[in-house]
Amino acid sequence: MSTAVTRAARAYRGSHTEGRSPEELREIVSHMGAELELAPAEHIVEWAVATFGERFCVTSSMADAVLVHLASTVAPGVDVVFLDTGYHFPETIGTRDAVEATLPVRMLSIEPVQTVAEQDASYGPELYARDPDLCCQLRKVQPLADALGEYDAWATGLRREETHNRVIAPVIGWDARKKKVKVSPLARWTDAQVQRYIVENGVLVNPLVYEGYLSVGCRPCTRPVAPGEDVRSGRWAGSAKTECGIHA
Repeated sequence: MSTAVTRAARAYRGSHTEGRSPEELREIVSHMGAELELAPAEHIVEWAVATFGERFCVTSSMADAVLVHLASTVAPGVDVVFLDTGYHFPETIGTRDAVEATLPVRMLSIEPVQTVAEQDASYGPELYARDPDLCCQLRKVQPLADALGEYDAWATGLRREETHNRVIAPVIGWDARKKKVKVSPLARWTDAQVQRYIVENGVLVNPLVYEGYLSVGCRPCTRPVAPGEDVRSGRWAGSAKTECGIHA
């Protein structure tokens, strides 16, 4: 981390255990967003840990463990939030378990308020097919919002190269809905950089990726991607839906 970034992080460090107000958090974003835009991913995570301490976490869908691995090298014991929707592929759950067993992180598997069976009883079966936005809201968006209640900042593996909708994703941004600082250390990484990091560090990858599932989501709403298709074309195929709502 550069001397300038270190000084700025210390200036905002404050308490690692007491939450900051939305106004204070927005002020941090306005001061540090441009400063960190071109910083290496490791430095961005280092800044976040120095600034937010225990009120910083990493989220992961377990398509791969690149962000989790990177964060664990900077901050061993970092909290990792995984949304266990009840609809995941067995391979995704297996990847989560392997990450928890092999990396120095605190894995937090967050479940929705209702089980799949309870949701079926309340809304009817296969809600994901009839109203995928509501299903995502119940099983992803709201559980994550609840889980982030004790944090001031969260890191995502969001990358600008993944979709056109993510091109403008800032490295350090303000999530107005959650009223949290949203950190995207890998935002500027290309596919080639991701693959290089995986190879050089022996990073765990969800086996489904090697079967053509280039974007891994819930089992009923995800299919393999054909050669030449957009990376996320296998998510909610046949519909206009492209995002679960977490990053919207």
